[in-house]
Amino acid sequence: MPDTGSKTLVLYDGVCGLCNGLNEFILKRDPSDRFQFASLQSEFAASLLKQYNINAVDLDTVYVFADYGQPRQRLLARSDAILHVLGRIGGVWSFFRVAGVLPKRLRDPLYNLVARNRYRVFGKYEVCLMPEEKYRKKFLDLVIAQPSRANVIGSPLTAAIE
Repeated sequence: MPDTGSKTLVLYDGVCGLCNGLNEFILKRDPSDRFQFASLQSEFAASLLKQYNINAVDLDTVYVFADYGQPRQRLLARSDAILHVLGRIGGVWSFFRVAGVLPKRLRDPLYNLVARNRYRVFGKYEVCLMPEEKYRKKFLDLVIAQPSRANVIGSPLTAAIE
């Protein structure tokens, strides 16, 4: 059973179809409210990553803060980030954590291949998607920015209307 006490913060490419699909997948499997999110395009994500000397313009990398906001907080990237998320979701998805025994030098090239081709395969949005109202509190970049964009009924993440 996954630890339910700590938060996991996912920093993702807000215009990526695959990344937003992953967020929807997580949201539907997070009844314990363990996950939070922020778009890599946000000032919020940029300021967090700057503390680790990382430039947020690298949209090919998903970052995860495990134990976000705790003294034991740690930053994970690429395949480590994905495996951590799957482990936190629990259930059958925890099985994929066994891939963690493989060295990063084997896992990350596969991650990089998917990252390089994600827009072509999964699409790219013109603007970052807005979550449904019931999920908005989980998107820390939106909570801090106090968004005024409208929301469209539908999937947990829907295109922003300006």
